[in-house]
Amino acid sequence: MSAWPPETGSLDFSTLRSLYGSGALKPGEVLRAVLARIARQGDDKVWISRPPDAEVLRRAGELEARLSQRGAQRALAELPLLGLPFAVKDNIDAAGLPTTAACPAYAYLPRRTATAVERLLAAGAVLVGKTNLDQFATGLVGVRSPYGTPRNPFDGRYIPGGSSSGSGVAVSAGLVSFALGTDTAGSGRVPAGFLNVVGLKPTRGLVSATGVVPACRSLDCVSVLALTVPDALGALRVMAGEDPEDPYSRPAPAGCFETAAPLRGLRVGVPRPDQRDFFGDREAGRLFASGAQRLAELGLRVVEVDFEPFQETAGLLYGGPWVAERLAAIEAFLAKSPEALHPVTREIIEGGRRYSAADAFRAMHRLEALRRRTAAYWREMDVLAVPTSGTIYTAAEVEADPIRTNTNLGRYTNFANLLDLSAIAVPNGMDGRGLPRGITFLAPAFREGLLCALGEAFQRAGGLPLGAGANPIPSA
Repeated sequence: MSAWPPETGSLDFSTLRSLYGSGALKPGEVLRAVLARIARQGDDKVWISRPPDAEVLRRAGELEARLSQRGAQRALAELPLLGLPFAVKDNIDAAGLPTTAACPAYAYLPRRTATAVERLLAAGAVLVGKTNLDQFATGLVGVRSPYGTPRNPFDGRYIPGGSSSGSGVAVSAGLVSFALGTDTAGSGRVPAGFLNVVGLKPTRGLVSATGVVPACRSLDCVSVLALTVPDALGALRVMAGEDPEDPYSRPAPAGCFETAAPLRGLRVGVPRPDQRDFFGDREAGRLFASGAQRLAELGLRVVEVDFEPFQETAGLLYGGPWVAERLAAIEAFLAKSPEALHPVTREIIEGGRRYSAADAFRAMHRLEALRRRTAAYWREMDVLAVPTSGTIYTAAEVEADPIRTNTNLGRYTNFANLLDLSAIAVPNGMDGRGLPRGITFLAPAFREGLLCALGEAFQRAGGLPLGAGANPIPSA
């Protein structure tokens, strides 16, 4: 068998770049293998649109020529993502492919590519398709799409998580090296937890949202789903940077991506036991407790904190006027084509009409009080650790009670962007049914480097294979 079997070889950055550098593997071989894997998956509901295979292979050929002309090491230094296949959630523009936001009647053909995607392409990455999502990025479940539900590769009865469902499955199933999602309420973290991959939600504004269909424009983040923490950080480094076309864009401060800080003695806060809600899922509770124990074994100081202000903040996102921001994003389309929306999506977004301007100001004032209160917590802890989700549901359970199940999944995610936190979801363990569960680390804005250092150490200590495959984590 070759050093990289086409059927099962890992698509992580380290493996591919090492093989490209040695000349043992070429981008064309990887992309042909990826296209074959996609074909074998059949109608898995992951993709909404894809460029022609010939176009993908033409791009791979151009990168092979670059390797030959510049020399492997020089080309890899110039193009940090050279030959890495990736996918883009279909609420993010890629010229030549329609953007649907999982609503066919809303679809348009963008004239230009989103800034974040442009930067990835310029760094040598190869786009292989646009992925399925909860319609208009409204949901944490992954089932609210007229294009179907992407199949959870661990057990098709269970949801893949959303709204970045197709992106998460594409990474977990070994179809791409990484994928872009968006994360407003947890949409880039919940799928990571259910699919045994990494979900990196950067600080608001660190990655340009130009060319992204807005959900809550003031809170939206472009996120990365990847097999390993260094891979997610590698993609983020390429995308990050101020964009004059995005009024919410923010420059990355010096040291933002620095991962060299020692972890021993780092203070990690966890919710008090009486404030941990797993919605009757004992396996989820057991796995979070074991994750906290692993943190202690890594030499970190685990401290219990009062989770109540974070929980209250989470309740503001869908229980407050930020729902009206979702309405503002598509109000004209909704007025013209209300029947085009998924019934649950429409119910949620229409709910924004019940909030007044006075309600919005009251909520903003309360949020500022909660921000002030939680800011004091960071004098007692460096990182907050929470379950990525309190439980997982079957598609049938979500169908039977779509609002309650979605609300439960947001308990540990909805507060992050309201409080201007950075976050990373990493694999934690497998439950008794063979379903993966994740743990999420959060810190103040622009602490991505610290979170990634902790996330990588935690993922390595867990020893799980990558995604839904059998490939081990590559050597550090």
